[in-house]
Amino acid sequence: MEVKFQHLVFQNLNCEIHYWYRKGSENKWVLFFHGAGVDHEMFERQFEVFDNTYNLIAWDARGHGMSKVEQGKKFEFKDMVSDSKKLYEIYSINKAILIGQSMGGNLAQHFAYYCPELVEKLVLIDCTKNTGKLIGVEKCLLKGSKFIFKWYPWKALIRQSANGCGNKDSVRKYVMNCFNKIDKERFIEIMMELTGCLNEDEEFMFKQPVLLLCGSDDKLGNIKRIAELWARGDSNCTLHMIDNAAHNSNQDNPEMVNELIYNFLNC
Repeated sequence: MEVKFQHLVFQNLNCEIHYWYRKGSENKWVLFFHGAGVDHEMFERQFEVFDNTYNLIAWDARGHGMSKVEQGKKFEFKDMVSDSKKLYEIYSINKAILIGQSMGGNLAQHFAYYCPELVEKLVLIDCTKNTGKLIGVEKCLLKGSKFIFKWYPWKALIRQSANGCGNKDSVRKYVMNCFNKIDKERFIEIMMELTGCLNEDEEFMFKQPVLLLCGSDDKLGNIKRIAELWARGDSNCTLHMIDNAAHNSNQDNPEMVNELIYNFLNC
């Protein structure tokens, strides 16, 4: 089923943010936040889940896709938070369902932590836990990641990132195409900025229902390791492992992901 969107733009903090909007017939809102390095098209199959009563918004986050950050300006996580709030303001959204993959899941969690009144439900796909406690090895890898990224050949980094994101050739090709639209310096900047969203708080529990989805073959970071611990420690979280799927599990196995999202929203 093809979902028809309007391609729109707004300005915020010296950046032109491109987004896609499908008007719904009721006051029900869904915001889609994509992963680092890719764009809104990663959710193409998930748009099918929502009938015409839902208002849908999917963007290219600043520094991604068509939303170019001005030359010499840095990508900052806090600016992406501001961009998200701008969308709430533009459409007078009082509460929304947030669907985020990887970086987008970190952004969705940020709202649930600092502005819970703005979040109705969360679907978190292949993302780490913002408030989780890192083990020693993970802390060391985090500290050394900028050095590793800097000296790693860019073409090899793109290829390996694509291989880690998708089991399907089509998903790998999509990721490679997206990464080729940004340069290495911007990619490193984005990845390092994401460490700023981590805020260790082992007592935190979500106030909203949360659907956690993780690809059975996701080998990036601590995502798969932490998923089961996360769900066990928070009664509001329901975890499902996505069969035959890597880091972009919503693209590798959209049928299973869509069914789980539909059931989650209608339970």
